Amino acid sequence: MKGYRIEERYDLGRLVTFLPNKRLPVYNWFYFKEGFSRDFVMLMADWFGIKRGDWVLDPFCGCGTTPLACKELGVNSMGIDVSPLMLFVSRVKVRDYDLERLREDASSLFAKKFRPVEVNYGKLIKRAFPKHALQDLAFLMEEIGKVEDEASREFFQLALMSSLDKVSYAIKDGGVLKFVKKEHIPPLRVIFKRRVKRMIHDLKKVKFRRCEIRLKLADSRMLDFLDDESFDYVITSPPYLNKIEYTKIYSIEHELFIKDKWDKGLRSYIGLRPKSMSNPFPELELPEVAIAYFNDMKMVIEGLYRVLKRGGRVAMVVAEGAFPNGIVPVDLLLSRLFEDSGFSVDRIVVVNRRVVTKDRTLKIGRARESILLVRKDRRNE
Repeated sequence: MKGYRIEERYDLGRLVTFLPNKRLPVYNWFYFKEGFSRDFVMLMADWFGIKRGDWVLDPFCGCGTTPLACKELGVNSMGIDVSPLMLFVSRVKVRDYDLERLREDASSLFAKKFRPVEVNYGKLIKRAFPKHALQDLAFLMEEIGKVEDEASREFFQLALMSSLDKVSYAIKDGGVLKFVKKEHIPPLRVIFKRRVKRMIHDLKKVKFRRCEIRLKLADSRMLDFLDDESFDYVITSPPYLNKIEYTKIYSIEHELFIKDKWDKGLRSYIGLRPKSMSNPFPELELPEVAIAYFNDMKMVIEGLYRVLKRGGRVAMVVAEGAFPNGIVPVDLLLSRLFEDSGFSVDRIVVVNRRVVTKDRTLKIGRARESILLVRKDRRNE
């Protein structure tokens, strides 16, 4: 396998996680474990020399960290995601608000006197919450739905969504939901009110600059809706290669707040693909899921090459895939796909390593988490 310049920077490992966002106003409105941090975007902006007037694309924008950080910088951005839930969260976070209108709508909402509302939820929701929380939830959902201003209504919906963990038996554990009974569950109406007040206060803390932000619900394997050479930079992290179905752990939020039926089946590869796919690396015996993943990523990378301007740069956070028979070197193989599409690979920055075991006892190896830094080289034009 071709060698690439590999740089070890374990001091950056925390930046490619969502943890730094937990202390940041607006960024922490929805906890998205799979995301990276605002500090990572800022670091890439510094490394690349991103300036006002540039356009940044994140084709896997998740909960909107990239466009939100770009809004701080005053840089134009576009976020794409296949999940309507994630696009909803992103939209609420990057929106410009009329604070006075928001306060008035909040006061009106808080003044509503509680009344019993028919609880008409499915098995999942009933299992996830105690009865008193379900009653509060039904009441708040109904009252929020009556708020006329769309910006305020969606703001309150996200506040309610992000309050649910405090009153739920459901715990997000890897790629599954686990249910653990708790002795004391606080009143949802109290948690929600505190959350709304804090979110409104957050809007006064962060200084945003004027820029253009576009968000689109789309499949990033098919970027034909974007013009050729329309972006200067890409800062992103695609789903990691593993057997986790990312969307499953957000099924409660999706069922409550996203009414459109969604059966995309998004997994560790980007979409569900037929099994009869050619192996892009025939010299390697890759697991079936890895073959699907690399086929999908090939389509993504080819699309990025088309929409990037000459000299455009890409920062992509990826991780090696762990399987019973060994570690799949995702960073190296994606680098080959980038080169096959016309990119030049500057370097691979390794930021984390984790020990991988089989059956929790047998060590398989150590899997890397890395930042791929590539460019659309002018000499390839």
